[in-house]
Amino acid sequence: MRLFKTVTPLLFVLVAACANGLGDTGDSGLIAVNLARDNLIVDTHIDVPYRLQETPDDVTSATDGGDFDYPRAVTGGLNAAFMSIYTPADIEDNVAAFAHAEMLIDMIEEIVETAPDKYAVATTTADVRRQFAAGLISLPLGMENGSPIGDDMANVAYFRDRGIRYITLTHSKNNLISDSSYEDADNRRWQGLSEFGADVVREMNRLGIMIDVSHVSDDAFWQIMDITEAPVIASHSSARHFTPGWERNMSDEMIEALADNGGVIMINFGSAFLSEEANLYSVARADAEELWRAQHPDVAEAEAEKMHDAIWAAEHGPFPFADVSDVLDHIDHVVALVGIDHVGIGSDYDGVGDSLPTGLKDVSTYPNLVKGLLARGYSHDDIKKILGENLMRVWTAVEENAAAAR
Repeated sequence: MRLFKTVTPLLFVLVAACANGLGDTGDSGLIAVNLARDNLIVDTHIDVPYRLQETPDDVTSATDGGDFDYPRAVTGGLNAAFMSIYTPADIEDNVAAFAHAEMLIDMIEEIVETAPDKYAVATTTADVRRQFAAGLISLPLGMENGSPIGDDMANVAYFRDRGIRYITLTHSKNNLISDSSYEDADNRRWQGLSEFGADVVREMNRLGIMIDVSHVSDDAFWQIMDITEAPVIASHSSARHFTPGWERNMSDEMIEALADNGGVIMINFGSAFLSEEANLYSVARADAEELWRAQHPDVAEAEAEKMHDAIWAAEHGPFPFADVSDVLDHIDHVVALVGIDHVGIGSDYDGVGDSLPTGLKDVSTYPNLVKGLLARGYSHDDIKKILGENLMRVWTAVEENAAAAR
């Protein structure tokens, strides 16, 4: 039993359950709270570092903003929150990208140093399990966008030594490693991976860093699958079946290949990832905002998005939020396609703004997902796999592959 759960009064758990819409549902709600409390929850993508860079705050205590802080993580049962070391694609200079990643890693280390009774950095699966038993929330690190590697292979080992345990090879633009799923086909530089990128994949295998295929182009995905000797992850992607034509999500064929490789797709909670209606709304709004900004250069960057969103909503109606059932539909789809062993949670909390689905608005709400899984007939063992054990299996396999290569 984890320490922070044993010292949390039962009254606190029950109040939290009520706040999350579980307390009035009888036994199923309390079973969901208990499953979230007593089993490992691993979320592979939480954008706390970038959020705190933009708006400094103290996530060791309750915060008014954002989707993550310590009290809410305890309420939701979160045990291993991969902190996203995210480098925006518009930081194109190798030196600047490297320095940006360093700064965010330093930030997480400072949070842990400030609250060693609450958080601990985790660099191995053994760390996560040990810290789980000790009542600490693990903060493993994932690098979102491989641009800080630049063109220097030695930087892969450097960032591994700094704690990075997965690398999302690219983000919203092509970089020196890979083409991005967000780039127009005519703008893709490498038609998949660069030669350097292929070597980065091999080096990640050798060093025991998980390869993250979220954000890469389809061509890059298939090339990665041909190269890798270890299972890969999609740290925060969902099923393209529900968002036809949107390359950022994974097609059924890709999910099948991921499963054949032993990997896992971690479902993104952003509404645009979950429903076609929200996706089309988001894409159209983003395209219109780009034009609007060009026409209103006097509007400050910090205000432009908020102002345009209000204009768009007045003309096109409010944003069509997804809800818990949509996340469950994605999980059901993956399970029907490839089985229970290849799906997990990559929420993108603090990374998708206010587009999170009803019922899953922050890290306190994982029990709502558990309750939904129970209602759809998933067993307790199945739920444990989805919550964290599938990811832990992949991470262990990557560690073992690296150890065998030494």
